[in-house]
Amino acid sequence: MLRYRVDERGAQHHGGASSGAASDNSDVEDDVLVRSVVAAYLRECGFDVIEANGADEAIRVLQAEVQVDIVFSDVNMPGSMDGFGLAQWVRRERPWLRVILTSGAARTAKEAGNLCEHGPILAKPYDHAELERNIRSLLAR
Repeated sequence: MLRYRVDERGAQHHGGASSGAASDNSDVEDDVLVRSVVAAYLRECGFDVIEANGADEAIRVLQAEVQVDIVFSDVNMPGSMDGFGLAQWVRRERPWLRVILTSGAARTAKEAGNLCEHGPILAKPYDHAELERNIRSLLAR
């Protein structure tokens, strides 16, 4: 889960009006190494990141009313629901949130693209700079 971050001078590190308030974005990935690398990159880009090990943990974070702007999730995850289920939950329970799904399977990536009308699907392997551009584009809407 990603959050806008404003520095001490009030300048935002990415799109939107400068309000001084922070807002989060979520990185939901069951592979801890992949999640850690992506989260570290996004933090270097100026985003605040809340990491979740799977959909169940992400939903607990969202139900705790943590300020989140974008959920970035893998499609294939263990647990009670996969990334599709998480995206459906987000659309039903938090319709203002944007979702970006990623998948290594071309067919799955196409299906995820159909589900994420407000956000793109990234096919693995994806370039981290491409992910950053997609996030900034969604935040600018």
